[in-house]
Amino acid sequence: MTDAPISQTPASLRLGAGETHLVAKAPDGTRLFVRCREGEHATDHGIAATRAYFCDGIMCDGFIWKYLWDALAPLMPLTHWHYRGHGRSAPPQNPERVDIAAHADDLMSVRELTGDPPCVIFGHSMGTQVALESYRRHPHHVRGMVLMCGTFGQPTKTFHGNDLLDQMLPRIAKAVKKNEAVARALWSRIPEGMAINIAMRVGELDPSLNAEDVKPYLQHMKGLDFPMIVKMLSAAGEHSAEDILGELKVPVLIIAGERDTFTPAFLAEKMAKVIPGAELLVVKNGTHAVPIEQHEIIDDAIRRFLRERVLS
Repeated sequence: MTDAPISQTPASLRLGAGETHLVAKAPDGTRLFVRCREGEHATDHGIAATRAYFCDGIMCDGFIWKYLWDALAPLMPLTHWHYRGHGRSAPPQNPERVDIAAHADDLMSVRELTGDPPCVIFGHSMGTQVALESYRRHPHHVRGMVLMCGTFGQPTKTFHGNDLLDQMLPRIAKAVKKNEAVARALWSRIPEGMAINIAMRVGELDPSLNAEDVKPYLQHMKGLDFPMIVKMLSAAGEHSAEDILGELKVPVLIIAGERDTFTPAFLAEKMAKVIPGAELLVVKNGTHAVPIEQHEIIDDAIRRFLRERVLS
């Protein structure tokens, strides 16, 4: 990872009707890539409109929002950002600051850059933890949350329904630290086509999924710094926001895939039981990528939730 892409991008680059690229500065100075889409709802009689903020899963830079980005544009202004060390954001100034708390504070920096308006925080996968931690640390102006294919914490203990990943991670981290150059080289050589085919055959992705929708994720993933990802995954595995679920005071929509093996649906069901007034949608045959696999169902459910419980 280098910060060349972001350093070559002006502070505000007009891309088209209503869309800009911005650069936010995290509390430790790390530069964060931000894209915004204003549409026709930037203000309401001079008052800032409620804005959506999209938080990715680990190793992602926005592929999961492909359809939702267009579906929500008529409703509200949108902001999507890249985690430190991801996409067009710079590597973290402090390599050890890749935990959920750091991401939550980074999101606050993004919110401040865009005026800190009333907001709905969207989280996919690890983004669910980021959204919940952000509410814990910076609850002001949060009007709602949409949590998709994620959990309140410690996802390594429930990956594929067991704690094997959690047990293996310390050994993986030790091996990577000892042979960082080798780990980076092997990681960057994963064949995209083979990875997609294997994922579909073992049920990680729905075979009906358009492979073109997931290729950007694999291309981005190969360019990430693998030692950093191991640290980030370990930190996510240690984090939990379970203690604040019962204290949430905003409307929450929880979406899960019935066949999600990364964050099994029972975690979404557990959250829905504890969060006051939470809505739960479990999508039949959906996997961890259900927001692009069955995006019509997802888009309709989110638009209804926003209209009825947040924007009304």
